[in-house]
Amino acid sequence: MSRVAKNPVAIPAKVEVVLNPDSINVSGPLGKLTHPLTGAVTLTREGETITFAAANDSQHSRAMSGTLRALVANMVKGVSEGFTRKLSLVGVGYKAQAQGAMLNLELGYSHPINHKMPAGVTVETPTLTEVILKGVDKQVVGQVAAQIRGYRAPEPYKGKGVRYSDEVVIIKETKKK
Repeated sequence: MSRVAKNPVAIPAKVEVVLNPDSINVSGPLGKLTHPLTGAVTLTREGETITFAAANDSQHSRAMSGTLRALVANMVKGVSEGFTRKLSLVGVGYKAQAQGAMLNLELGYSHPINHKMPAGVTVETPTLTEVILKGVDKQVVGQVAAQIRGYRAPEPYKGKGVRYSDEVVIIKETKKK
């Protein structure tokens, strides 16, 4: 059995979890998430906790029990608290502006970049060089952050580009004569 799967997932008071034979539905104050289930993992609800166990002794089943436990824990956290990803723009003239579900970026190219936010992700720009992404699905928020960072990843000589707020960019030494 996976070490991760040994820990049960606690369900907060505001969150409702419905176990179906083919899916798990988690709803809370911030939204609703659904994940399909396979026969590799057995889920049991005991009061305000959900426990996970491998359905058989196969390596796949043991691995999926830990994976599913982590996914369900992220779903419960997402509908109760939500997930946030903060990006910062470093460079002269780099700026971002949120307009509804659209993020307008100027990253030193000859044209502006307009990035449309998927459903369930909101964007804020408290300053011109900060972008804050919020949503209930951790995977979608992280994917959108990675796509925005991909427009201009930090370069190693000056550190210019779009980076995560907690990212450390190691600056290379320039070439010597």
